[in-house]
Amino acid sequence: MQKRKLGELEVSAMGLGCMGMSFFYGSPPDSTEMTRLLRAAVDRGVTFFDTAEVYGPFLNEELLGSALAPVRNQVVIATKFGIKHGEHGPSPLSGVDSRPEQIRRVTEASLRRLGTDCIDLLYQHRVDPNVPIEDVAGTVKDLITEGKVKHFGLSEAGATTIRRAHAVQRVTALQSEYSLWMREHELEIIPTLQELGIGFVPFSPLGKGFLTGKMDFTTPLADNDLRRLLPRFAPEAMRANQALVDLLQHIATAKQATPAQIALAWVLAQKPWFVPIPGTTKLHRLEENLGAIDLELTSRDLQSIEEAAAHIQIQGARVPESLQSQFGR
Repeated sequence: MQKRKLGELEVSAMGLGCMGMSFFYGSPPDSTEMTRLLRAAVDRGVTFFDTAEVYGPFLNEELLGSALAPVRNQVVIATKFGIKHGEHGPSPLSGVDSRPEQIRRVTEASLRRLGTDCIDLLYQHRVDPNVPIEDVAGTVKDLITEGKVKHFGLSEAGATTIRRAHAVQRVTALQSEYSLWMREHELEIIPTLQELGIGFVPFSPLGKGFLTGKMDFTTPLADNDLRRLLPRFAPEAMRANQALVDLLQHIATAKQATPAQIALAWVLAQKPWFVPIPGTTKLHRLEENLGAIDLELTSRDLQSIEEAAAHIQIQGARVPESLQSQFGR
């Protein structure tokens, strides 16, 4: 397995996003099967695993804590604080809370669920407009001093917030959505990360499944699949966005690969400090995704993708209007 660095933190070139093992995509799979999948990922060289207290809530951290306990010293576990959930209100995602006392409470609870004495990478899940980012970074800095956390991260933060946080406590990584159909961070945020030496962890590098070519506007989604709430997954948007999948399929055929592998190889080719974290609940998809690491896209391939993608206008917002204010603060 190739390695990459997020700041000073070395991880496998591709991580594993674990949210879907407990949350978001309908009813969660059997935890025993997910334990086997997590162990299989370790066996294949994956060292970077992403979770959050809100995934479940709580179930995902408990799953990782149990499944990875025998190999804890071989892996890097990232988790997150800052999103309210069922214990706070009726919605599974009902706002943000990054008060210092809440950060400490959540961190202690995450440590217990993960069965570890130190969290490798602790992200603020979403920026809290009611708490100065300096107070957030300062609280995590104290947790690092106390040995409860090793590295500090942000998620979906804007460039100004990243700079302010980094001035208080070095930010190791930013985790935000990024893929061939979500590239808005290229204008300001990615240059900021490069300037400051902060790694980038793209989540949903496969467009929440759409860029794999395994679904289209006719694909039924379960009633509890939260993609139903995303404008980009409305049938008319999916029909329009199929052109991007067709582009990936065309390149995949020439490379004897799959659309998912081309989409992931494209992300990996952007910068050597990008570490995507595609999620899956199936072993054959894990192996398919990892195959992208060894897939070479030449400069000519990348140019061809850019030229073709420039003519494709992506339809549909990536999140509902009610949640858009939580992104890019």
